[in-house]
Amino acid sequence: FTVTEGSAEFLGRDLLSMPIEDRARLGLFLGFQYPVEIPGVTMANFMKLAVNEQRKFRGEEPLSAAEFLKLMREKSAVVELSSKLTSRAVNEGFSGGEKKKNEIFQMAMLDPKLAILDETDSGLDIDALRIVATGVTKLHRADNATVVITHYQRLLDYIVPDVVHVLYKGRIIHSGDKSLALRLEKEGYDWLINEYDR
Repeated sequence: FTVTEGSAEFLGRDLLSMPIEDRARLGLFLGFQYPVEIPGVTMANFMKLAVNEQRKFRGEEPLSAAEFLKLMREKSAVVELSSKLTSRAVNEGFSGGEKKKNEIFQMAMLDPKLAILDETDSGLDIDALRIVATGVTKLHRADNATVVITHYQRLLDYIVPDVVHVLYKGRIIHSGDKSLALRLEKEGYDWLINEYDR
């Protein structure tokens, strides 16, 4: 799409003027509602290239094969990702839960400053939801942030939000703490939307 007005800055940099790969190198991560398949590219090769590109951008040496495998084992444990999946093509033939676990594994490997997760709970069964959400929580630190886009409280039972925003017609119409999410679960959105549309 074409941005016709407004701006988007991150860490003092104009994101709209940057190519996508530089946004990623800067520390942005996007988790898709429906992760795409990349036939012919194994997860291990994909992640090694991505991690080393990020290190190069920061002026660091690339990881050796042994260092990379150690990091991959450590980070795949965050979301209980089977080592069999890391040797397969990216998301090819993965179940919905495996794709979402794989995305949080990628997030763990890339250690972004800001992650945006678009309906990461979509299509997950109860166990996969718990594993994915717990993985996101484990990756949270004081020096990073995650924006979680969801319609359901069930995800927020595991990922306790610091701030809740309600987005409607492209605008934030209400903000609050985690109690806002609980109220929305109980009462729905009508009370907010009716107030906004007046």
